[in-house]
Amino acid sequence: MNGKQLKNSILQWAIQGKLVPQDPNDEPASVLLERIREEKAHLVKEKKIKKDKNESIIFRGDDNSYYEKFANGTVKCIDDEIPFEIPQEWEWTRIGNIFNHTSGKQQSSNNNKSSGTPQKFITTSNLYWGYFVLDNVKVMNFTEDEIKTSSATKGDLLVCEGGAGYGRSAIWNEDYDICLQNHVHRLRPCINGICDYVYYFIYLLKESNNLASVGTAMPGLSANRLKGLLLPFPPLSEQKRIVTKLGELLPLVEKYGKVQSSVDELNIQINEQLKKSILQEAIQGKLVAQKPTDEPASVLLERIKEEKDKLFKEGKLKKKDLVDSIILKGEDNKYYENNGKNTICIDDEIPFEIPGSWSWIRIGELCNVTNGFTPLRSNPKFWENGTINWFTVEDIHKQGEFIYETTQKISELATSKDRIVRAGSILLCCTASVGQCAMTMIPTTSNQQFNALTIKEEYTKIVTDDFLFLFTKTLEPILHELAGKTTFEFISVKKVSNILFPVPPIAEQIKICNIANKAIASIMSR
Repeated sequence: MNGKQLKNSILQWAIQGKLVPQDPNDEPASVLLERIREEKAHLVKEKKIKKDKNESIIFRGDDNSYYEKFANGTVKCIDDEIPFEIPQEWEWTRIGNIFNHTSGKQQSSNNNKSSGTPQKFITTSNLYWGYFVLDNVKVMNFTEDEIKTSSATKGDLLVCEGGAGYGRSAIWNEDYDICLQNHVHRLRPCINGICDYVYYFIYLLKESNNLASVGTAMPGLSANRLKGLLLPFPPLSEQKRIVTKLGELLPLVEKYGKVQSSVDELNIQINEQLKKSILQEAIQGKLVAQKPTDEPASVLLERIKEEKDKLFKEGKLKKKDLVDSIILKGEDNKYYENNGKNTICIDDEIPFEIPGSWSWIRIGELCNVTNGFTPLRSNPKFWENGTINWFTVEDIHKQGEFIYETTQKISELATSKDRIVRAGSILLCCTASVGQCAMTMIPTTSNQQFNALTIKEEYTKIVTDDFLFLFTKTLEPILHELAGKTTFEFISVKKVSNILFPVPPIAEQIKICNIANKAIASIMSR
């Protein structure tokens, strides 16, 4: 349980009467509500507030159902609204029944030209959970009547109406009054001492997604929605005990939350580092023991070269399809590459040592490297009635590292067949989110951020798609290095094709992938 979940659980206990014990000597909440009704009636009689047409009394009938009686005499059953049972001395009520509500003045460009005097006023940008930020308070003109109806005094509970922060609440505890903008609700308590408990109640509703107005395009907290909120209302003495207990517990929960977040972040970092270590061990031949009976990769690669040379001599293969180069280890233990014309030492390119039964090959020799593209958005023919999968980084975010469908599709007019790669191809991001990769489980094209690595047919019995994918997951630092120190990172097909790839015997590849994938899955599920 994280800090937020623990805080919400404690608040839930508080509003259900489970946080502090009930005291039979407490004045029942029903008596407190009656006193509030009398106070409101007195204020209406003195014309200090208007009569609330929606004022109501909630009571429990002889059939143990809850009923609500409104000021106009209407009575209805509200059992479907009651979310949980409350202690015997508590009552259900509406927030509008225990507060006098008003909103501030609407802000406009003409306000400073209107009558009245300049006054500081609070907007939603000044109001946060439990506190105010007053270093950017604005000023506009308010008349005397507007000051009376659109200002807060010490002890008022202020609540944001709209925007992303709707519901944010704080008690105005300054010794001076301040004016309000119309997107700030003012709840003035009919009886002192109830604001702190109601503040925590509103906070819990917001955190549990039970506060927004319903049936509206934009989330917000209208006046009617706020005043109509169903509130479990304890005796005043118990409210004070609840608030005191929350004041003791919540700072501790805050500390717990910060520690928990640090631990979670540390676990993520450790897991990611373990994952990287496993992948690195895998591609260096350190994850499983080599078997002397496995046919060395060099023998398999030489066999492919001989087969290609034979097909070329028979006229069945073009010269461009011959093996470009062979990488071998000389008697001096240095690595050499024979590109058909010259033999050069490439020791400075070899990133790490590999077992004797392994060999090096260039990605461009092993794979067809297909760069992605984006058809013109301005041409509807490229996008209408699309049947060809078109992969973007969004699909990784939605599905993870294995792609079974694409969010977007393009038409046959937008691409050629040689841009569609087979299932099992590796999609490698070579710009923007450099190093992100996925294996496609369907034939697809991709956008220009990605290059697709597809093992050539003649190499599919020597290198598995899974081992190529394992290797690709280790490429991020190499790709950043290849991109150079530029503002916009981009790694060309040529640079990707030139990357060295370690080839283990085929049986060893299968073992490596099985062990590595199981180990990583175990780590990431902790």
